[in-house]
Amino acid sequence: MLFRKYIPIIILGLVLFSHQPMSAHDRVVRLDDGWRCQSSAVTGGTWYEASVPSTVMGVLTSQSDEYPDILEGMNYKRVDSLRFSVPWVYERDFDLDGLSPQEHVTLLFEGIGYSANIRLNGVLVASRDTVRGPFRTYEIDVTRQARQHNTLSVEVFAAQPGDPNIGFVDWNPHPADQSMGIWRPVSVKRSGAVVLSHPYVKTRLNLSTLDEAWLTVETDVRNLSSQPCSGHLTGELEGKRFSVPYELKPHETKSLRIGADDVPLLHVRNPRLWWCHTLGKPELYTLRLEAGDGRSVSDETAVRFGIREVGSFITTDGYRAFTLNGKRIQLLGAGWTDDIFLRDTPERNARQLELVRQMNLNTVRLEGFWGNSQSLYDLCDETGILILAGWSCQWEWEEYLGKPVDPHFGGITSAADVQLVSRQFADQLRYLRHHPSIVAWFTGSDRLPVPELEHEYLQIQRTVDDRPQIVSAKAMESDLTGTSGTKMEGPYEYVAPAYWYHAEAPGGAFGFNTETCTGAQLPVRESIEQMIGRNCWPIDSVWDYHCTSSASAFNNLNVLTQTIAARYGEAAGFDDYLRKAAMVGYDGTRAMFEAFRYNAPKATGLIQWMLNSARPALYWQLYDYYLRPTPAFYAVKKACEPLQLVYNYADRSVRAVNSRLDSVATTVRMKVYGISGRLLDAQEKQLTVPANGHADAFRLKPLSEPNGYLFLEVGDTRNVYALSADSDTFDWSNSTWYDTPLLHQADYKAIGASRTDGCRISETHVAADGRTRVTLTVTNPTDQVAYLLHLSLRTPKGKLIDGVTFSDNYISLAPHSSCNVACEFVGQQKFRPQIDGNKLHK
Repeated sequence: MLFRKYIPIIILGLVLFSHQPMSAHDRVVRLDDGWRCQSSAVTGGTWYEASVPSTVMGVLTSQSDEYPDILEGMNYKRVDSLRFSVPWVYERDFDLDGLSPQEHVTLLFEGIGYSANIRLNGVLVASRDTVRGPFRTYEIDVTRQARQHNTLSVEVFAAQPGDPNIGFVDWNPHPADQSMGIWRPVSVKRSGAVVLSHPYVKTRLNLSTLDEAWLTVETDVRNLSSQPCSGHLTGELEGKRFSVPYELKPHETKSLRIGADDVPLLHVRNPRLWWCHTLGKPELYTLRLEAGDGRSVSDETAVRFGIREVGSFITTDGYRAFTLNGKRIQLLGAGWTDDIFLRDTPERNARQLELVRQMNLNTVRLEGFWGNSQSLYDLCDETGILILAGWSCQWEWEEYLGKPVDPHFGGITSAADVQLVSRQFADQLRYLRHHPSIVAWFTGSDRLPVPELEHEYLQIQRTVDDRPQIVSAKAMESDLTGTSGTKMEGPYEYVAPAYWYHAEAPGGAFGFNTETCTGAQLPVRESIEQMIGRNCWPIDSVWDYHCTSSASAFNNLNVLTQTIAARYGEAAGFDDYLRKAAMVGYDGTRAMFEAFRYNAPKATGLIQWMLNSARPALYWQLYDYYLRPTPAFYAVKKACEPLQLVYNYADRSVRAVNSRLDSVATTVRMKVYGISGRLLDAQEKQLTVPANGHADAFRLKPLSEPNGYLFLEVGDTRNVYALSADSDTFDWSNSTWYDTPLLHQADYKAIGASRTDGCRISETHVAADGRTRVTLTVTNPTDQVAYLLHLSLRTPKGKLIDGVTFSDNYISLAPHSSCNVACEFVGQQKFRPQIDGNKLHK
């Protein structure tokens, strides 16, 4: 039966002793494979092979040939959503070999969309009136129904208009099945009468010295039997053990909390700390727990955790800021989305988070409790990437929720909805709270939670997890908790690079900007041909379809096309369009991130909207659906180098920024070239850049040619900017939530007309351990600056090799100069390097 009750108790009679390591016996078995799925519309209809986690559309697109190339072209429009208006059934057989009368069996469901009837061996063990809401988790005692051979049946129902469901909002079409299915894992657990769940280790640090930590161990202990029972909860940490007694009434659950005052072992000296990857190593520990009666072990579990302390505060300017282990940290990240049919795998997650690390980003924001398993969160723990998790905005807008909403509080206002959503929130916090990578929970996005709901959230914060809660992603004020300290003023469409440095810019480089972007961020040619077709030029309605699904904006490439024509000159064809789009996307995105670093600490955090795409797309992405980096990817990688020289487009100054925990004494250099290739200025100086701070370096003279290039160098890091003697003029009074119009665009047409086909590329490479490592030497033998050269590795027949990691790309070279670029990929296939699009219109 469903059971959800958590009662804190006082721990007495603690014992600390030495013991041999615990048994590694696995009591929980994931039911991943071997499922079958069928519509209930037709008796005796087709059964589809399935795995879990999955949605119905995930099954149909992964396990059958009904929807070939469903996300390419406009194929998705032909899906008939009416076939999902009826329930679908998942079934699976499983065995419990050697099941004894003394054993208890529990089914564990981590997420079902949207509601379900669950049957074991034909017996209804949970019904859709209680199994409702995709973010609920369920522990179902099926001891009475379980046999040695079992059939599990889950009848799933799609969300209806008004249901607080999983949502993608405007960045792609709605899933045709409304994400109906068993979208997170299912497991079966065998135990004695006492079971453990939701283990968690809360950590506190001595923030002055970082040389000691205090741990609090929490776990739920549940008695499945109709008899009272008692025993000991035993824990093992780093080879040492402790034990505490428990007593449980029939069918009782208690939440045990054990602190360092009770067990000296939980006061850790010289702990290995968990840091985000930009500041240190993400160290992890494992705690093992057993529940026993002195004669046998009833249940055992383990939890991996990190010793770290996160904090959030409101600055004197009213902006939200963050700390990690007592050190102030600027959050630099982007917004994650899952695949449209929730088909992400651990391997795909790992590749995406590797791309996040390559960009030197320290944060991902999950607008929605994304991830079809714990995989995404586990990987962030391991790789040192911070997570901002919380609700998506689709419950706050009538067109996405499917019912009227309150203009201030959104759509979760009724007593029934408040109860459901607060339960979902509590379940998610229990499900995810052991992850050290999570630094805060968003309880609202575009609006505030209604006071009754926020009251429930605060109660959950006091009893379940005390990480910071952010009441809204917008600049809003709650009567219960005060200011959000955030802002969401855009832009979401292109603005010129100087925008970010102006005080008048609503989304400019100050405060914590929770989502913002520079509009369309086109992928490489191969991705566009894959999503649209090889005959993809000129731009047509298929291109528009792969922008966003917003009815109000972002649904075509008009802004990008107009910007290209105004700044760099009208494109002369597909390759020229992509090259100039790369200039727009690279300079605009780099300036956004750099401005926030330039203006720290007043600028406390920045989340690019978005990181990735739920389907093949042209807007709001740093790498595309096929996991190929966009030009903006390399712009962010450059902008977020730990030690970097940054150019301020507004006042033409140059500043060194340092995100390291130590100060740096270094040599900085600057060179300015005209569009003619002539060297106009060169400077060099010694500079000390404080830890987590900045130092002013140079100020540029007025440019004596119409266009030019600024080369900056600190250490091994180079940064190159296109310059114009002209300036952008902004129409600040007509700023909207998505852009600020330009009264005049700065002129970069001489750069847009420049050629790069005189450059050459050569390579040396070594193949070892299943990987190919390459050093590319790119040479510019001409008298001109070569700007934004796009490098690729290809097969001898010219096919793009995917998954290549480049130390830099979209590189720029001074006249008669060269540079080395390191790259590697899995495998040892033959390849040739190429400078893409280097035969360009003049």
